[in-house]
Amino acid sequence: MEARTEDKSFAPNPEVQLHFLDYWRIIRIRKTVILAVFLLVSLTTTVVTYVLPETFASMVRISIERDGPDVKTGLMDDSAYYGGRYDPFAMQTEFQRIQSRPVLTNVVERLNLREEWSRKYKTPTPLSTEDAYRQLKGRIDVQQSHNSTLIEIHAYSDDKDEAAKLANEVATVYADVRKQVRDHVKEGGVAKLREELLKYDVRVATMQSNVNNLRQTLAISDYEAAGDQPTPTFDNELLRKIDNQRIEAERSLAGSSSLYDSLKVLPRSELKKAAPIAVGRDTTLADLINRENQAEEKLANLKGGGYGDDHSEVKAVSETLRAVRGQLEARLDGLIIALKSQVDIDSSTAESYRKQVETAREEDKTKYALTRPYYEAKDELRRIKDQRDKLALNVNDQTIQLTLPQKGAVDVIDAAVPDPVPVKPKKKLVIPLGIIVGLIIGVGLAFFIEYLDTSVKTIDDVERALQAPVLGVIPQNVGLLIDEGPESPHGEAYRVLRTNVLFGRKDPKLNTVTVVSGGAGEGKSTTIFNLATVFAQNSQRVLVIDSDLRRPSLHKFLKVSNSIGLTDFLLGRNTLEEVIQRTTMPTMDFMPSGRLPSSSLGILSSAQMKELIRDVKRRYDFVFFDSPPIMGVSDASILASEVDMVLQVIQYRRYPQPMTIRAKQMIEKVGGNLLGIVLNNINMSQDENYYYYSGYYYDYYTKGEYASDDKKSKGDKAEGAATADAGKAEIKSKF
Repeated sequence: MEARTEDKSFAPNPEVQLHFLDYWRIIRIRKTVILAVFLLVSLTTTVVTYVLPETFASMVRISIERDGPDVKTGLMDDSAYYGGRYDPFAMQTEFQRIQSRPVLTNVVERLNLREEWSRKYKTPTPLSTEDAYRQLKGRIDVQQSHNSTLIEIHAYSDDKDEAAKLANEVATVYADVRKQVRDHVKEGGVAKLREELLKYDVRVATMQSNVNNLRQTLAISDYEAAGDQPTPTFDNELLRKIDNQRIEAERSLAGSSSLYDSLKVLPRSELKKAAPIAVGRDTTLADLINRENQAEEKLANLKGGGYGDDHSEVKAVSETLRAVRGQLEARLDGLIIALKSQVDIDSSTAESYRKQVETAREEDKTKYALTRPYYEAKDELRRIKDQRDKLALNVNDQTIQLTLPQKGAVDVIDAAVPDPVPVKPKKKLVIPLGIIVGLIIGVGLAFFIEYLDTSVKTIDDVERALQAPVLGVIPQNVGLLIDEGPESPHGEAYRVLRTNVLFGRKDPKLNTVTVVSGGAGEGKSTTIFNLATVFAQNSQRVLVIDSDLRRPSLHKFLKVSNSIGLTDFLLGRNTLEEVIQRTTMPTMDFMPSGRLPSSSLGILSSAQMKELIRDVKRRYDFVFFDSPPIMGVSDASILASEVDMVLQVIQYRRYPQPMTIRAKQMIEKVGGNLLGIVLNNINMSQDENYYYYSGYYYDYYTKGEYASDDKKSKGDKAEGAATADAGKAEIKSKF
């Protein structure tokens, strides 16, 4: 336990990314699965491809144009037939029409497919129309030609001639059906238009009679009947002139009324001042005002000169002033009276013009209301006549189109021809695809199996999961080194293990070793025996004890008897010298397990076992104990707790990692000193991750200096076998 806790060199490795070589390793290891799946899929694809019946295809390419005459007339609108907006669903609609029941049923009847397919498929009676239609529909495929408005009709059959015949006939029938439908629609449309035209003629005649009656009733003149509304009393120019005169009269009235209203309320003194200005054209008024001013000025001068009121000149001037003032007052009164008269005249003139306009408008309203039914009926008659004329024009246009030569609505661009190369199965495509798919499935299955496989695969897996060092890597198909001799190419792997064990122990006094495994069949017995052999070949005194009391096997390796052994010593039946046997190697002794009575299953945990371990530790340089699997039997846990050093054997790709981790935890739980892990049964030729551990030993021992000693090695092996046979049942004491 101390050695394990002090060793810090094997800490858990960090997670690493998978390298390309890791994928290549999986492919090499699982190459059998990959090859099996690859061959299965490839062969199955090839066989099925050649077994399937051949299918031929033929294609006819057609162009579908809008319906229209080849010869245009001036009555037709080009945009109605040769233009218009693009309909994104038009192409899909034509696909459905081509595969419609009327078209395909007509093809069945024209080609007599009911009887032909009945003879071809050897049915007792002709196929029904429905069955033939379903079969034909399954053989027809319609699609748009690449980057064009053309339509491709594909027909499939096991006969190339029949495929071409079906494709061409579908195109022909579709063209005929489309033409029939088009002609039928046009003829029906023209007939319907003619019926509508007759109705319009009757309607126009009735409305014309009504208009004539209204004209006579309302006494509408020819001049008025030529217009769209009644003739007004005044024309627009005269009405505008009268209205302008009214406006001018109202403006004059406003001026004269304003002047009159302003002057009539003024005092005489202010009126004399304002009147000349307001009425600038009155010279008499201006002269009187001037004379008054002169007389007043002269009178003021006389009085200022000292003349009295009685003076003759003063009296004369005063009399003149009174006379002028009388005339001026009379003139001002006349002016006010004249202004009042002007206001009255302007008011009368404006009112006269206003009455003329209002009277004309009232007369026009009355006249319009009276004659409105006539003009409304006349307008409706004109509108109906326009509709009737357009309808008559359309009828003539459609009638002319029926007589003109029409181009085909469906034009065959490329007729179908028999194609000698089948389209199904596509051998050049399916077989390589099957090979590729088989390879992909095989590799995928290999990686899936590898993903499900949680067993130990690499040294990194062991050290990462168990956190313990790997001390040795044992190749596959390793035999017994005692039989193969020191020159065995497998011996170097165990010598590496021996070296790691020696360097792994911290105390030279530690010399008892056991090898345990999680499950049965992982090679622990072979590993412990071959490890003891390499120690013995190094001139060290070694004792091998078969302590696997459940299924002992080491006596079979040495071909000796198992009648007396470990159990006999522990039960006190025999002494230590009596249960230890010699082997063909002078430095290695062997203690069989002996026979195990059913009443002594816990014998390894006895005091005698502990005493035996202490005794053999003193007598031998190294003592090796074989043990049963630690997961199933308690004996292995007991041995792991009693011996100095424990090695755990893990067979490559055998048991899942949780089992090996559990085995390691059981060793540590009982206090066992786990030195490290031994990977067993590694296939060096398939896994390059392990080749560098022992691959070069094969080259060294098969091509190096030991290759010339083959005969000597074989002689030594024969001699050793003979010696073993001679002492097979003999119990020899070491002491």
